[in-house]
Amino acid sequence: MLAKPSDKAFDDEDWVFEIKWDGYRAIADLSKKEHLFYSRNGISFLSRFDKISKDFENQKHKMILDGEIVAYDEKGKPSFQMLQQIGDNPDLALTYQVFDLLWLNGHSTEELPLLQRKELLKDALVETDLIKYCDHVPENGIDFFDQMKKMNLEGMIAKKANSIYAKNSRSTDWLKIKFTNTEEAVICGFTEPKGSRTGFGALILGKYIDNKLIYAGHTGTGFNTEMLKEIHFKLTKIEQKESPFETIPKTNMPVTWVKPELICEVKFSQITKDGMFRHPVFVAIREDKTIEDLQTTTPQKSEKMAKKQTVKKSESDSETDKEITLNRHKVKLTNQDKIYFPKDGITKGDVVDYYQSVAKYILPHLKNRPLSLNRFPNGIEGSGFYQKDAGDSFPDWIETIKVHSDSTDKYIDYVICNDKATLTYLNNLGCIDLNPWNASVPDLENPDFLVLDLDPSKKNSFDDVIETALQVNEVLKSIKVKGYCKTSGSTGIHVYVPMKKQYDFDQVKDFAHILMKKVHDQLPELTTLERSLKKREDKKIYLDYLQNRSGQTLASVYSIRPKEGVSVSMPLEWNEVETGLKPTDYTIYNALERIKAKGDLFKPVLGKGIDMMKALELLEDIV
Repeated sequence: MLAKPSDKAFDDEDWVFEIKWDGYRAIADLSKKEHLFYSRNGISFLSRFDKISKDFENQKHKMILDGEIVAYDEKGKPSFQMLQQIGDNPDLALTYQVFDLLWLNGHSTEELPLLQRKELLKDALVETDLIKYCDHVPENGIDFFDQMKKMNLEGMIAKKANSIYAKNSRSTDWLKIKFTNTEEAVICGFTEPKGSRTGFGALILGKYIDNKLIYAGHTGTGFNTEMLKEIHFKLTKIEQKESPFETIPKTNMPVTWVKPELICEVKFSQITKDGMFRHPVFVAIREDKTIEDLQTTTPQKSEKMAKKQTVKKSESDSETDKEITLNRHKVKLTNQDKIYFPKDGITKGDVVDYYQSVAKYILPHLKNRPLSLNRFPNGIEGSGFYQKDAGDSFPDWIETIKVHSDSTDKYIDYVICNDKATLTYLNNLGCIDLNPWNASVPDLENPDFLVLDLDPSKKNSFDDVIETALQVNEVLKSIKVKGYCKTSGSTGIHVYVPMKKQYDFDQVKDFAHILMKKVHDQLPELTTLERSLKKREDKKIYLDYLQNRSGQTLASVYSIRPKEGVSVSMPLEWNEVETGLKPTDYTIYNALERIKAKGDLFKPVLGKGIDMMKALELLEDIV
């Protein structure tokens, strides 16, 4: 589990605060006879830090621990540079600061609240000279942060007291708050040395923005003679003729380009408007980090977000209004710096940018479908509302379709979103998620697909949802029907079955009802078909087949959800639906990268429909 950057200490009775150790993050897997001790990117630490790994023999319980390997200088202060020199200094003072427990004596603890995990850890861990329990301070984050500053430490980690452990997630439940600006950068080349200097003059730095490698400046300070020699030796092994940047930056000295594989940490005074480090100083090579870490965590956005967690601008004083042209239509964008996700620092502009980046993937799933507009003009913590009728307020170029409403006995102008211009216009109105009908024009009576919505209670874990989804898949496979699943982006999972307008809504709804009955028969203790919340039993997943009615909507695939964490409704391959999956695994930060890698996994939902009669015949044979 990873922490997001934040820029300000705070007091909160629902949070606890720990020291931010400047070391190597490490998992100790003591669950089997052969112990494992490894970094975030899988590098074994067993032999490199054998003093610590030998101390694991003192532990009395089978556990999986999360913590930080910390080295200390002669003054007893944590030193990351000393940690890198462990090979030359085997007597270096070390500790393994253990702050979390993921597994204990045959049981995963990841779904337990943080404070409960720490209580179990404190009782189970045998502390030694090298293995230490990392304690915490509740509520009083500001005083604790001031104390860390007096001790000249790197900063603190703030953790929500009731948070679960979300693997591979950079969650807002954990925040890192530092005294100095530091960031990882990719070494992309080096310049020739001047005068008596050996090795190289400066390192050419890059960072990833929207998964594209961008020049971020250069640093020639922070090195001693030995470091210049060691780093130069590493760089000569990965030299290449071509620049790794699409646009070659101007430099004062000739550059030798290298493959963008080596990561370093730099400290800096600020980041300029064009994304450059100001006054960067080399800190260390980060062998414990990978290029994938930099691509998926988008640190430059994290810093941007941290700065945005200050004062919200009002409609009148925003300086980020602009007009753009898309699909030959002029779209006015207003208040692009308005914070939509306060705890994540995500703005309206960030939402607009995300949807433009995934437009070619999401638009086919919105095409010709009436939309229910779920609007949050003041962000997710403001009052939201649904809007169905476009009325006369929308521009003439926005496509709409008139649909008669039986309940109001009048026609409603539903918006249709078929292009980037409309998509951007809707995002600017505060449409964070997009909710299309199951049917498309011109035939709104026959749906394009069937939807099975697995809706958990507050007492269900997501593993319960996974178990139910897998049972849905078993039922579908037994009748030779292929289903396609996606995270809802909130707490549930949606399973879609292509219909290709061969059946009307009543037929599809009834078929969905039969399927859900079969699932409930297999999981009677975990699921329910009872729609009423008052009548529904606790800790039961509602098998919602009623989404298959005319006018019902669900958040589209690839849609952002208006939830803390900025999760995205993401299609999954069935082999990915397994214990440990979290709805927060897919967010605005990593969605595009995944979609590009996997392609549109939901494309078949819009393809050839099933033969319902054959499926029903097979269902009759299932006991």
